[in-house]
Amino acid sequence: MKRTIRLLYEGRSRRATRFRYGLLAFDAATIAFFVATAAMPLAPWILLADAVIGVLILIDLSMRLWISDRPWRLLRQVHMTVDILVLASLVAAPFMGQGLAALRLLRSLRLIHSYHLLRDLRRDSLTFRRHEDAIMAAVNLLVFIFAMTALVYLLRVREPALESYVDALYFTVTTLTTTGFGDITMTTELGRLLAVGIMVIGVGLFLQLARALFSPAKVRYKCPECGLNRHDPDAIHCKHCGEPLKIETEGA
Repeated sequence: MKRTIRLLYEGRSRRATRFRYGLLAFDAATIAFFVATAAMPLAPWILLADAVIGVLILIDLSMRLWISDRPWRLLRQVHMTVDILVLASLVAAPFMGQGLAALRLLRSLRLIHSYHLLRDLRRDSLTFRRHEDAIMAAVNLLVFIFAMTALVYLLRVREPALESYVDALYFTVTTLTTTGFGDITMTTELGRLLAVGIMVIGVGLFLQLARALFSPAKVRYKCPECGLNRHDPDAIHCKHCGEPLKIETEGA
């Protein structure tokens, strides 16, 4: 059983690929649910949905730890820490209400860089291969916005200007784009330090997305001679060494 589960998480078969796409769909669905319910009053149907999601996350986390050769090393990874925090917030929800709901938005960090999933997308999707840099830059920026919004929302008990999740999202986006309307500002030292971090890191991610959108598209293909791994989509020779290339295409 352990070998079967490991092949699902790490294998190259079609079955494993479909399983990993299913996990991606589950992650996206849970993030959408957490965003939609972050500002809602706690209701029985939300508690029920939280319980179902919590059980599924726990099963996924347990399976990853079981098949890992170094479980303690795996626990130090960001996405595992995030899952543990999300589980803690789901368990505490019946007792603390939506007070820790913002922590669940950190699950958006799960969308960043899974080696096996990226390999599947490069193999199965021509669109992803052609626009990988732009797609990954957009995902990184989106994940950063949701993660920072969650942290800003947690400060609402100290910041009188923050009254809802929408306020936190609005402040995050205006700070990231350096628009700074000034109608919502941070008054505590922690809040101002967080705003500085949003500006410094967020501007870099925003520029990375702009560069990926407007720079000429490149495809990933490692040159067998010199190792250059970025080429024009229609390249037949490596620009660095002149080695003939055999980049897979579907024609033009």
